[in-house]
Amino acid sequence: MKLLCRWILSLGVFGASHALAASAAPFDLVGPTLEVTVSRGETVLPIAQAPHLASGDKLWIKADFPENQSEHYLLVVSFLRGPTNPPPKDWFFRCETWKKKKRSCGAEGLSITVPDGAKQALIFLAPEDGGDFKTLVNAVRGRPGAFVRATQDLNQATLDRSRLERYLSAIRQLNAANPAVLKDTTPLLARSLGIQVDQKCLDRLPQLQAPCLMEGQDTLILNDGHSVSIVEALTTGPASDLLMTASATREGNYGYYSPYISSLLDLGRLFDSFRVANYQYIPALATAVGSQLTLTLNTPPSFHDPKSVLTAALPAIEKALPPPLHAVSPKDIYCARKDSLVLPVEGAPLVFATEYAHNTFLRVTGKNGEVIELPATADATRGGFVVDTSPLGNASLADRFRGSLHGYWGFEKFDGPAFQLVNTHTQTWTPASPEDQSLIVGRANTIHLQAGSVACIDRIMVKDPTGKELRVDWSPVKANEVEINLPLQQAQPGALTLFVSQYGVSEPQPLELRAYPEAGRFESFAMHEGETHGMLKGSRLGDVASLSLQGVVFVPTPSSTMVEGDSLRMEVAPPSASDAGTEEAQPAPKLQQGTAAKAKVTLRDGRSYTVNVSVAAPRPSVELVGKSVQASTRTNESNISLASEDQLPQDAQLIFSVRAKSPAIFSREANIEVASQDEAFATTLSLANRGLTLADTKVAIATFDPAKAFGFSAFGPLKFRIVNEGVAGDWQPLATLVRLPVLQGLQCPAEADQSCKLTGSNLFLVKSVASDKEFKQAVDVPAGFPGRALPVPRPGDDGLYIKLRDDPSIVNVAALVAEHPPAPPVEITPAAPTPAPAAEQNALSATSSAPTPAAPAE
Repeated sequence: MKLLCRWILSLGVFGASHALAASAAPFDLVGPTLEVTVSRGETVLPIAQAPHLASGDKLWIKADFPENQSEHYLLVVSFLRGPTNPPPKDWFFRCETWKKKKRSCGAEGLSITVPDGAKQALIFLAPEDGGDFKTLVNAVRGRPGAFVRATQDLNQATLDRSRLERYLSAIRQLNAANPAVLKDTTPLLARSLGIQVDQKCLDRLPQLQAPCLMEGQDTLILNDGHSVSIVEALTTGPASDLLMTASATREGNYGYYSPYISSLLDLGRLFDSFRVANYQYIPALATAVGSQLTLTLNTPPSFHDPKSVLTAALPAIEKALPPPLHAVSPKDIYCARKDSLVLPVEGAPLVFATEYAHNTFLRVTGKNGEVIELPATADATRGGFVVDTSPLGNASLADRFRGSLHGYWGFEKFDGPAFQLVNTHTQTWTPASPEDQSLIVGRANTIHLQAGSVACIDRIMVKDPTGKELRVDWSPVKANEVEINLPLQQAQPGALTLFVSQYGVSEPQPLELRAYPEAGRFESFAMHEGETHGMLKGSRLGDVASLSLQGVVFVPTPSSTMVEGDSLRMEVAPPSASDAGTEEAQPAPKLQQGTAAKAKVTLRDGRSYTVNVSVAAPRPSVELVGKSVQASTRTNESNISLASEDQLPQDAQLIFSVRAKSPAIFSREANIEVASQDEAFATTLSLANRGLTLADTKVAIATFDPAKAFGFSAFGPLKFRIVNEGVAGDWQPLATLVRLPVLQGLQCPAEADQSCKLTGSNLFLVKSVASDKEFKQAVDVPAGFPGRALPVPRPGDDGLYIKLRDDPSIVNVAALVAEHPPAPPVEITPAAPTPAPAAEQNALSATSSAPTPAAPAE
């Protein structure tokens, strides 16, 4: 649709006459220059500062032609009083500009008083001709409405062009100075001047942004109600029907773009209809700078019949309309101590594009009631008025106060918006949240600081623990809060010092922070209703010191390990020494199933984090009623009497009974899990596998055969728990699984000072052997002993005492009776032996002195 409207627009334009086509050409021909001032009472303004004229104003106009000007131009000023009321002949004033004699208007300029009842004013520059003045007067008086329309369209086109030229000029200057600033500055420039910017241009490389931003100049200027209200442009008549019909649709940008282009096209039609035999009228845009009015043409003037009459408009003669300025963000707070204070405003592009607003200032009041006026200058590239705060000097100001913009719009005073200002003063800077106090090294950190006001911050700097200064980016996010980006990728853990400098304060204010190593993540804390422990999920859980929930402190379980890889068991902290005798333990948090709560996790270095708490249904629980061990034949053959019922021989069978507590009865889905301490071995006893039998609805009998369930390498403490409908209860101690060696014999020599010999198999399962319960005289068995005989102490009255390697805390008794060798025969001394021969005596002596051979070791 948009392309269709543009095609219609083009068809309507280029299907017109040759004169109309010429009028659509750009205004790029520099014409003559006029000097114009306006006087009202005692005040004299250059034409650039006069947006309106009033009856009684005195105009001074002088044509500024070069000395070698060959063609003589007649300057004519005409006043109009409406489209249906031809002006009187005495409202036309002429000046022969080529006459430079003293007291001639060519030398001293043309002085005119705006007549009462006039509404528009036109300037004509006509080539000298015998009937030039009379012809011009008759043309204006004959068709006053056409010339009224011409003044309005020329004024509208001039105002719109001033905005466009200011925009293009600023883009060129910024691009020449530093193309990198275009991306940040162009949005401010466009807002100030009412220009439509293609945002895609700002995404290009800096070198390509400026050409893109200056493309499509016909659709850059947005509609400005203020300038339209100044000139009151007409939009009716046959000459504008086609163009206005096309542009009245949203696709034709109605309500978005200025009627600048349509005005120029209408002017082409309008002035083409003025052509007579010796004159044709061509439009001229009058650009005012100071007192100079430079005419710009889009059609080359002709000095052959029909000769060209240059037509330019002066400001409308009507009541002044002050600029509708308003603050961009009325709630923002600005620092009065800034060297160059910028107050963002919008709503009146002509304030930035023309000199109509002049002598502007910001008025503030000091503590003592002194009124101070600070010069203010409109700057489109900075998006508002730039205020010179140097007059404040040593002024006594309140901490917070207001300032208001004032100035002149032409001859009339105008009042602009008011702004909230603050004075620099010492204030406390605090982190916005506890998380902002925990900086992490190895990455960039973003923190928020709060104070009474952040408007006067000049600079923020940080020093790391080594004293190195780090570059800091910051930006205000609220009136009392600033966001700071700290680059701590290369920093070391330790103390950091943040320095906040404010305008007007010589010394920065320090703020001590601390950087920590990377902390773990803390996902959740899960517990069951009524319990005093729970599981914390996350990473780096070894750094956790405590967890606080509803005033109850949880600590990691002593010697706890993250058995599930990312979970830490935590239980209610025991009472401290100072609380001894008050309570045995803290109560469990009063949380019910489904409750959503928050807990605070505190690390060992003092940092704290918030974690979500989930409360599940109460876990099932049972109590151990009794247990018995059914020994096997192999167990009896071991010749070891176990001293504790908690010891379960590996080849024996354990039968134990449990009573239901929660729920109060056993369900058909309930089962008992039995596992080793590290859960490397586990089995399930259920009704289905006949490992569990219900004595009644509240008591169940469990049968556990460790050799079948775990094999012959399992040993150590065993635990059990109930599992009901997929929810497991707490583990409870069950027994200690022990492997038993087989003790076969104990042989003790007759001599009391010699050791005995213990024989058997799997003796490596023995930890130590002693003759007394206190193991004062004990023999330790080396780990992995492969032999079948051990030297052991002589047994006491109760026999030998054994500590098993699988449960060395229990002292057991070896059920062996020591075997003693028979006593040697008693020797009878003969009465009077007959001396033997010498040879026999020597042989007997040798035999009696030989040692008894030791028994061979097995």
